[in-house]
Amino acid sequence: MTMTDHAWLTERFEESRGRLTGIAYRMLGSRSEAEDAVQEAWLRLSRSGAGSIENLGGWLTTVVGRVCLDMLRSRKSRREEPLEFHAPAASVNPEQEVLLADSIGLALIVVLETLTPTERVAFVLHDMFAMPFDEIGPIVGRSPEAARQLASRARRRVQGTSKAPTADLTRQREIVDAFLAASRGGDFAALLALLDPDVVLRADEAAVQVGAAKEVTGAEPVAASFAGRARAAQPALVGGMPGLVWAPGGKPKVVFAFTIERGKIIAIDLVSDPDRIRELDVVIL
Repeated sequence: MTMTDHAWLTERFEESRGRLTGIAYRMLGSRSEAEDAVQEAWLRLSRSGAGSIENLGGWLTTVVGRVCLDMLRSRKSRREEPLEFHAPAASVNPEQEVLLADSIGLALIVVLETLTPTERVAFVLHDMFAMPFDEIGPIVGRSPEAARQLASRARRRVQGTSKAPTADLTRQREIVDAFLAASRGGDFAALLALLDPDVVLRADEAAVQVGAAKEVTGAEPVAASFAGRARAAQPALVGGMPGLVWAPGGKPKVVFAFTIERGKIIAIDLVSDPDRIRELDVVIL
């Protein structure tokens, strides 16, 4: 490959990077892993060249899909390395900013994690990116009809999940910051003002084992659970959305993920399982 060909290929790839990262992020639920998957696609492209590729965008999407499928399958057979937690630099990469703003949110990520790798890939590619099943089939190693069934099963499990909250990220951050301040200060009235009347506080099994309630419903009981507490919690981005984290020594032990709609907190997910925390994209602010 000549220098001119390499420069052209690099330019075409960079034009697709944002879209490919968005696809990989939705499949994997981790920005760092999504970037790894996209980088692997670039390595494969640079080795093969684009001379015989008729549809470069489709080829790259297929490669990223297969790489993500392999990564999802590998999670079952190996322990994930802990994510590196860091404060973001003062200047945020525009691509990362778009990715954060367009996040699918923790609630949907948690549901997607319950799907099989093939169900997850088929659902993301079809329902989120409108890829036809005759193109999805080869990626997951199934017939188009089987790929359709995979996506259908996944869709039934995802139905009812809150997707991207309607409030913008700045407003959500303000709400979470206000919640943290009210919790630390024991301001019960302020907590009530931030919570939807039917708010739900959910804890995973790891949190339940150390004394947390499995589920608490209603603004007053949830407010009572937090009033005067969360003194050691820190603001964080959880799956790209504003949240809180308890991270002694900089290592997250408990993640508080918020679902916000119409300016009110409608759900708080308490995640304490170390393996689940490793798979979440957590950035301490």
